[in-house]
Order: sequence, then C-alpha cells, then structure tokens
Amino acid sequence: MPLDLQYLLWLQDLRAATGGIFDEFFNALSKFAVEIMPLLPFVIFWGLSRKWGYRFMLTHTFGELLNGIIKLTVCAYRPWIRSDKIVPAGDSKTAATGYSFPSGHSQSAGAVYGTAAVAVWKKKRWLAVLCIVLILLTGFSRNFLGVHTPQDVVVGIAEALIVVWLAGLLMKWMGENEKRADIMTVVGILFVIGSLLYITLKSYPMDLAEDGKLLVDPKSMMNDAFKACGAAFGLLIGSYVERHYIHFRVPKGSKLLPLLVGVGLGILYGWKYYFAGGTVIPLLGKHWGNFAARFIMLFFAVALWPLVIRRFCGDGTEEAAVK
Repeated sequence: MPLDLQYLLWLQDLRAATGGIFDEFFNALSKFAVEIMPLLPFVIFWGLSRKWGYRFMLTHTFGELLNGIIKLTVCAYRPWIRSDKIVPAGDSKTAATGYSFPSGHSQSAGAVYGTAAVAVWKKKRWLAVLCIVLILLTGFSRNFLGVHTPQDVVVGIAEALIVVWLAGLLMKWMGENEKRADIMTVVGILFVIGSLLYITLKSYPMDLAEDGKLLVDPKSMMNDAFKACGAAFGLLIGSYVERHYIHFRVPKGSKLLPLLVGVGLGILYGWKYYFAGGTVIPLLGKHWGNFAARFIMLFFAVALWPLVIRRFCGDGTEEAAVK
C-alpha cells in the first residue's frame, strides 16, 4: 500500500483508539474554513476597507478557480476509492466534493487565513500567527478525517499562498489606476471563459467499478469548478460596475453600518445555502445553475449591496484600516 494511504490508515487507527473524541473538532474546523470564513471578505469590503475587501475576494475566488482547474486536470481519486480500507470519519465523506488533488478546504483556508495574516502582520503579529496555525490545522483535519492525502493538503496550501502573493503584486500594480484595473477585468473574463471551455471539452477518466458503474462521474466533479467560474465572473463584472458607476467607500463611523453588514451577510448565507438550491440551480441544471448562483452572489456583494449601504449610511470619505 502507498505511503500516503498508510498514513491515513494510521490516523484512522488513532481515531478509533481515541473513541472519535477529536472527530467533531476537526470536522468543525474544516467546515468553518469553507462555510464561514469565505464570508469574511464581504465583511471587510462593506465594513472596513474596500481595497482589502477586493484583495480578500480576489485571493479566495481565483484560488478556488485555480483549484478547480487543477483538480479536473489531475483527476485524482479520493482515498476511499483508491482503497476500501479507508473509512472517512462521520459525514466528511458525503461533504467532500470533486476530485482529491489538491485539497479545496486547504486552499480555501490558505487563501482567507493567509490574506488575513498578511493584513495584520505588522500590527497584530499574534493574530497573524493564529491564522497560520489555523491554515495548518485545517490542512491536517483533511488528513485526520480521511478525505485527503498529505500531498493533497500540501499542494492545496501552497497553491493558496502563491495566489495570496500574486494577488498582492497585482493589487500593488493596479493601485488606483482604473485603466489597469479594466485591463485585468478583460484578462480575467477571458481566463474564466477559457477555463469553462477547458473543463467542458477535456477528456476524463471513465474507470468502471465491478458492477459496471463509473467509479467517479466526471460531470458531478465539475460542479465546484462551475461555482468558482461563476464567482469569478460575478466579481469581475461587479467590480467593473462598482468602480465606474458606484464608487463605493466605507462609510466610517456610521451607526447603521454594522446592522447593514449583518443583514447583507444573512442574505448571502441564505442565498448560498437555501434559496439558490431551490431556484436557479434546478432551473438551469447543476453546472450552469451553480455558475449563475455564484455569479449572483458576488455581483450582489460587490455592486448591489454597496448601493444599499450608501443609501442608508451616505458616502464614505475614507477607508477604515484593516490592520
């Protein structure tokens, strides 16, 4: 048996020996990284700093897109498909989507926690260190739960940190130059279109199980990549509209701002986990429905809700510091 699977079996034996007392902790840590932390960019954008909000959204959104492209290129099977001796903990198997390599949870944690670490490094070093620890713990949780191999996690984190670094360079290059920002919008749109063409036209493994059914259905593996493409497209179009027509600035000091940020988060959470699944996804199908759902989500966050904040809080004149 390969060493990576032997490592997962050792962790599986550890789970059994400890009676599963750590399972819920690591499961919650994993879920927090992909269900709660991705909302942080919107809190930053609406309530603290437009500039850093864009940077958070850029790293998370395009990190997800890159992760999806790599997954669909490598097409690595999950550990329990490679060996029936691997039994993931709890419901982590059903919650795991897409191919195995690289880890999406590790990438998401690396993108959001990593950007947060960069933002607070100079003023709140302890918080930056905590973010780094959370990246490592989230990655380890994917091994501990039996849903990813060590190489899945290492590459997922590395991929995220590279995107965090590149996003910093890109934001510095664009600065307040609208022409450069528009160039990157066009480049981003072409990248999304190229990604969609690639993932839909490329070939996929069609290995059969003993009962004659596909071991893994490539169509279901594409859902996460379609989500990421929709989110990236929504961010690109939404940011163009915001930059040219809305000119949003955080209304620092407004007493209504915390309430509006909370309401906005509630709308996004409800759309993502409840309403999208009962509207556009069944209407357009899982691929294009997921694309449309995430497009609407990001466009709302970047272009529509800032209008509501301006209506009730007035125009912001300065940015609040993230650090």
